[in-house]
Amino acid sequence: MAETLLFAVLMLLASLHDSDGSLRFASYYGDHMVLQKSPERAVLWGYGPEGAQVTVSLSGPINHKTLPVTVTEGIWRVSLNPVDAGGPYNVTAAIHNSTVILTDVLFGDVWLCGGQSNMYFQMSQIFNASEELALAAKYPFVRTFMAALNLSKTEQIDLILVELPWSVPTSGNLVSFSAVCWLFGRYMYDYLKYPIGLVESCWGGTPVEAWSSSRALQQCGLGQTEDSPKDENSVLWNAMIHPLLNMTLKGAIWYQGESNANYHQDNYNCSFPAMIDDWRMAFHQGSGGQTAMDFPFGFVQLSTYQKESTDNGFPEIRWHQTADFGFVPNPRMKQTFMAVALDLPDATSPYGTIHPRYKQDVAYRLTLGARAVAYKEKDVPFQGPFCNQIILTQTYVHITYDQEVSVTPSKDIFEICCSKIKEQCGPKSLWVPAPIIQWDLKTVQLSISSCPSDEVAALRYAWRDWPCDFKACPIYSASGILPAPPFIANQYQRYGP
Repeated sequence: MAETLLFAVLMLLASLHDSDGSLRFASYYGDHMVLQKSPERAVLWGYGPEGAQVTVSLSGPINHKTLPVTVTEGIWRVSLNPVDAGGPYNVTAAIHNSTVILTDVLFGDVWLCGGQSNMYFQMSQIFNASEELALAAKYPFVRTFMAALNLSKTEQIDLILVELPWSVPTSGNLVSFSAVCWLFGRYMYDYLKYPIGLVESCWGGTPVEAWSSSRALQQCGLGQTEDSPKDENSVLWNAMIHPLLNMTLKGAIWYQGESNANYHQDNYNCSFPAMIDDWRMAFHQGSGGQTAMDFPFGFVQLSTYQKESTDNGFPEIRWHQTADFGFVPNPRMKQTFMAVALDLPDATSPYGTIHPRYKQDVAYRLTLGARAVAYKEKDVPFQGPFCNQIILTQTYVHITYDQEVSVTPSKDIFEICCSKIKEQCGPKSLWVPAPIIQWDLKTVQLSISSCPSDEVAALRYAWRDWPCDFKACPIYSASGILPAPPFIANQYQRYGP
């Protein structure tokens, strides 16, 4: 059913797509590419003369030939049999008088990397860029592809332009590639030891609305906007995501949210989860069911911007990135993983403090989440500590965490809302510091001396734009590697996984 519906859409859109009738693959297939390995089936499609019979064959460690398919409305499409990780292969599409060949094709896991400027942030801009780029030649089985920046008012069947065709990594072609995307792929290769394909499709300064389909936005009551072109609803979904839907993916990683700190901020707890759900549905249908309906989706919780800021934009978006649970996976955002980054500020970044150069830590934390969520590795720590019990007494707040913690003293990282009114506390409420006074393996005790105990209405942690210095937040996992994410708890309900 899904394949029939998709093919009908392909034919309709193909009639609007420029094609000279020659046999060719779609824009995002090419030499050196990575196709999704078994147990999924890789999908291949392209253009050809109307009515021609296209056969696709695979030659390499194994040989495979598909049944002929007919070019209809200028489009052909096939699904290969499942192929184990490895290669290289030649992939040949043939009609009676013409062939096109893709060479050096590998099978492995394909990850899509999306978002705004911190995902677009290039390898040449990170700390230790020269050393990182020099390692490129050691990872010939991690292949890269980059979509060009384009907008569209309507859903496109194919990419309008390609910025970087599929490539074997070199220090030269990685210079402008996404640092988070590349480092994530490199670290995953070190773990998996088989090919990784990285598809970069991101644009700086863009809100989630631009990357979302109209149906996803409708779920959150978001209509059209009259802001700058790339802020218009769905224009990047149309031009830079929709064309990729036929591709079989393993998963996606995402770094975005800064542009929503002051734009539809209150909707982000709906719009971001809705976008994830919609991408999953669309890629599943677009690949004929080969991309999982709940494919793994990792994201970076926002880092920092302004050190002395009292604006609630970044704290609110961090919370909304988790659908207001504070952690993932959660009941609203299943099969997701998160890299907490609020402890990675970069006060001297030449690209602005909103663009920290510590992308290795971000990618490593994403890798831990992928190993646990996408690859089901047991006992891999990937979440920082989160409170699962808060008890208020006459003189202190007692917090119990879901794991052992490493604690350093702080006078103001925790805050309590002091209120005589029995209503949920918000940004304009009176928040006062609650100093850490003692702790043990899994608990932290806070002083509430600045507020009468019967007026303590809520508690929050790290609820500011720039809550701590580099890797110096007060609460980490026992290993000291994973920071506790921020949280806000009203009326001392139970929170946590």
